Amino acid sequence: MTETVNADPAELAKFSDLAHRWWDPESEFRPLHQINPLRLDWIQSHVPLAGKRVLDVGCGGGILADAAARKGASVLGIDLSGKALKVAQLHALEAGTTGVEYREVSVESLAAEQAGGFDVVTCMEMLEHVPDPSSVVRACAALVKPGGWAFFSTINRNSKAFLMAIVGAEYVLNLLPKGTHEYMKFVRPSELAGFCRGSGLELVHTRGMEYNPLTRRYWLSGDTSVNYLFATRKV
Repeated sequence: MTETVNADPAELAKFSDLAHRWWDPESEFRPLHQINPLRLDWIQSHVPLAGKRVLDVGCGGGILADAAARKGASVLGIDLSGKALKVAQLHALEAGTTGVEYREVSVESLAAEQAGGFDVVTCMEMLEHVPDPSSVVRACAALVKPGGWAFFSTINRNSKAFLMAIVGAEYVLNLLPKGTHEYMKFVRPSELAGFCRGSGLELVHTRGMEYNPLTRRYWLSGDTSVNYLFATRKV
C-alpha cells in the first residue's frame, strides 16, 4: 500500500530550490538565523538539552538541529526535502558538529517506527506548510516519551497576521521570498491547542514572537496575534 505523505509538493519544491542558501545569514533564511537563539533559549528554559534525545521535525537545512546538538543533545533532524538535508549534513561536517544526524522521512512514518523514542520534539515554522497540521501534532506526540516535551511554533490566522506575515514580510520588507506562506494554512492558537489536547499533550506555556522592522530585532512577548510558540508536555 502506498503511504500518503502529509506534504505539499509545491512547498517542498520551493524550499528545495533555496536549499543552497540555508546557511547564508543574509539570504532568504536570515529570519531563521535571527530567531534561532530566541527559540533555543526558550526551549532550554523548559528543558536543558544536554544529554537529551531530541527530534527536530521539518529541520530544513539544520539551523535549530545543529544548535541543539551544540548544547549537548543527541539530535535527529527529519525533513522531506532531500536537498535541504544534504545541505544540513554538509554543514555539520564543515562545522564539526557532533551528535546530529539527518533522515529523509515523514514524521508520521517515524512515529510508527520510534514511538516514545525522544525526550524532546521540536516542530518550528513547519505546521503552516503542510496540508494536515493535526496529523503532524499527533505524530510528534507519539514520538515523545511520557513526561517529555514537544515544542511548536507557527503563525496565527487573522487579518493582522495576513498583513504582517505575508504582505509586510514578503512584499514590503522582502524578509521572505514572495509566496512563502499561504494564509489559509495558518493555524490559530485555539486550533493548535485542540490538536495538542487530542494528542495527549498538555499546554504548559505560550509565547508570541514580534519583529521591529526599524531596529530589525526579534523578541519574545505575550502577544500571540502573529507568530507564536507552544511548550507542551506528554501526559
